[in-house]
Amino acid sequence: MGAATVLTSVALDAMGGDHAPGATVAGAVRAARRLAVRVLLVGDQAQLEAELSRYPDLPEGLEIVHANAVIGMDETPGPALLHKRGASIIVAANLVREGRASAVVSAGNSGAAMGAAALRLGLLPGIDRPAIATLLPSRKKAVVVLDAGATLDPRPENLRDFAWMGSVYAQTLLRIERPRVGILSIGEEPAKGNALVKHAHPLIAALPINFIGNVEGRHIALGDVDVVVCDGFVGNVILKATEGYAELFGTMLRERLSGGLRGRLGAWLLRPALQRLASQFDYASHGGALLVGVNGICVIAHGRSTPPAIESAIRVANELVKQGVMDQLKASPHEPAASPMEAHASREPDS
Repeated sequence: MGAATVLTSVALDAMGGDHAPGATVAGAVRAARRLAVRVLLVGDQAQLEAELSRYPDLPEGLEIVHANAVIGMDETPGPALLHKRGASIIVAANLVREGRASAVVSAGNSGAAMGAAALRLGLLPGIDRPAIATLLPSRKKAVVVLDAGATLDPRPENLRDFAWMGSVYAQTLLRIERPRVGILSIGEEPAKGNALVKHAHPLIAALPINFIGNVEGRHIALGDVDVVVCDGFVGNVILKATEGYAELFGTMLRERLSGGLRGRLGAWLLRPALQRLASQFDYASHGGALLVGVNGICVIAHGRSTPPAIESAIRVANELVKQGVMDQLKASPHEPAASPMEAHASREPDS
């Protein structure tokens, strides 16, 4: 007989998200049924047991881990993490730290998820700021954009770290041998951009990666780059704007195709192609974004996550574990980031 398959254990912050715990439990049930994965549901035991009782035929691989507190979506992360030591996201991160789980997934307060992961799992050697690596659709294949909201005011050395981690992430997840890495700017020329971009450009160019220089926002949609580096403020704006335009496009298309017999017939004929197109912009199909820079796999899902989105986030976490993304990040050569004093000394005064 062959050796038994070892299932990945994913710790799910079952109390996190706009529709928790109903959507999170439903997503965990879907994942346990369809994926080779164990899901540790972290949260209030009584509430989670009540949700699970709705399913008469529960799959194997589900386990409840009690947590006596929840960090709300509108709470300030720092004080909440300090005063709610038994919060579900902290307990979930601890499960990874203790080796009981290989990854943590949360659709809850993203700041709390990032803080819990950084505090309980620590940061990778040489990294002093994490980044959210999200996937955006393009004309060719998905593009990794980081940071999408973890570090709003990074130093140039942080952008260098993001470029390195993004390249490793694209190699592992997207299976691109030499990902094209660009830094987001207002022009392709090296002299274009703000002070942050100008100072980060030579630092990234010195890395042993396939750096193609400055890229503009349009290059993301055109698929002319595989990894785009930017600060968390700009990256989050890009992410939210993309989501908004995707919803606008879908609404306008439905309005145009719902009027008259010809429009309804065209909609019926185009339905398969339109569904495939819509799935590329649907956050539920992508699951979640990896928090890179922490010493463990932490997938941050959308706060509005539905059961299919939670299932997708668990799938992403499972894939990242099996593909060994953390091993790749730890094994890849990288120079530690410069100290804040060194970074300050290297900056030119603003004009």
